[in-house]
Amino acid sequence: MSDLQGKVAIVTGGAAGIGRATARLFAQAGARVVVADRAEAAAQAVVAEIEQAGGEALFQRVDVSREEDCAAMVEAAVARFGRLDIAFNNAGIPGRVARTEDQGLAHWHRIIDVNLTGVFHCMVHELRAMKAHGGAIVNTASVAGVRGAPYSSAYAASKHGVIGLTRSAAREYGRYGIRINAICPGVVKTAMADELAAASLPGSSDALLAASILRRPGEPEEAAELVLWLCSDKASFVAGANYMVDGGLTA
Repeated sequence: MSDLQGKVAIVTGGAAGIGRATARLFAQAGARVVVADRAEAAAQAVVAEIEQAGGEALFQRVDVSREEDCAAMVEAAVARFGRLDIAFNNAGIPGRVARTEDQGLAHWHRIIDVNLTGVFHCMVHELRAMKAHGGAIVNTASVAGVRGAPYSSAYAASKHGVIGLTRSAAREYGRYGIRINAICPGVVKTAMADELAAASLPGSSDALLAASILRRPGEPEEAAELVLWLCSDKASFVAGANYMVDGGLTA
């Protein structure tokens, strides 16, 4: 287990899926965790799980598309725990399954606002809190951030943007001892993946799994272990990278 003893971490989208699994792993490794999400009841349940296991956690309601929410999230972490060392910017929403011409401008803006601008809002305030002492940031992109995603052009554009933002900021903030990386999940067993599968063309999810090396969906904990490593001192020479956690889908 990576040692995060004494560290303070934020996890957006922490109420479920990869975010929940990561918040729990961070706490098990000794970090004090801010579980940030719009879904208060589910996020509070994660906080309760962490506290029942002997850890420290705080719920913060956040809509990452609102910069004021992201600023308040970082302020709450520092006010409660005294500093910020780690951030996992994981909150996101699935895109509409439709041809590009039918995606619609309102849908485009909503996807970009949450999946890309939301990461930007979080990073602005996280970076300011970390500049004095360094830290680690991991952003959730997707396999759709490194390849085309037919019928999901808005989603793919948002995730390509996350990788560009990650790489660019990493080059700026390495001098401050801040390492910034991204993960690119493939098909992982989450509610969001189920929602996408239900809206997709029949058989498309099975085709994705068949095209992967391991031919199975991932567990949220398998992605969380990668995030934990990237945020630990064991990844001290890793910066500006995007890591596939996709069962070999993009190999």
